[in-house]
Amino acid sequence: MSRHNTIATIVVILFGMTLFFTATDGFTAFTSETARTNDLLEEQPQFPEVTLEDSKERVYPISDFEGDYLFITFMYTSCQDVCPELEMNMRQVYNQLPEKYTGEAITFLSLSFDPERDDPETLTKYRGYFESDGETWRMARIPDQAELDSLLEEFGVIVIPDDYGNFTHNSAFYLVDPDGYLIDVMDYTQPDAAAERVKTILDQEVGG
Repeated sequence: MSRHNTIATIVVILFGMTLFFTATDGFTAFTSETARTNDLLEEQPQFPEVTLEDSKERVYPISDFEGDYLFITFMYTSCQDVCPELEMNMRQVYNQLPEKYTGEAITFLSLSFDPERDDPETLTKYRGYFESDGETWRMARIPDQAELDSLLEEFGVIVIPDDYGNFTHNSAFYLVDPDGYLIDVMDYTQPDAAAERVKTILDQEVGG
């Protein structure tokens, strides 16, 4: 290979690496979902003021949880693919935390983005599948669509309805701090790692 060809090859490689670096947020965001998560962790959005209705027909603002950590999933009960795994893995995280934290320092919250169908009766039936007690782990909906949309946008949750009553959506574990700010987004397929992460935070912030 001639000197000129070698230089040309190097230039092409460097140019390609520059494009890849830029497109992937510095080699860290290999997918759009990773890039979205990185943006969320950098921005740490605050939970918008919304009103919840839970499986026990109680209605209250999200600010009722002020002072506690929230471990959150977004789901809908008619989901036949990712949501059951999401909630089963949430149960694994719940089971691995010391009882002194659950309901005292942290509340688990499964939020439906299908409020029309996921009424309290439906949520009650659904939480029974995962042994949610409705207190330390609550399942709820946000009846006001504008409030729901605001929350989904703030937390980077993509929900796309189809013509058959189903939704395409991304899934993760979301951790909100006692001041209402999103501080972590975790892989829902790694419940052991998520449990360890949450326990470490609680040990440090609440006390062992």
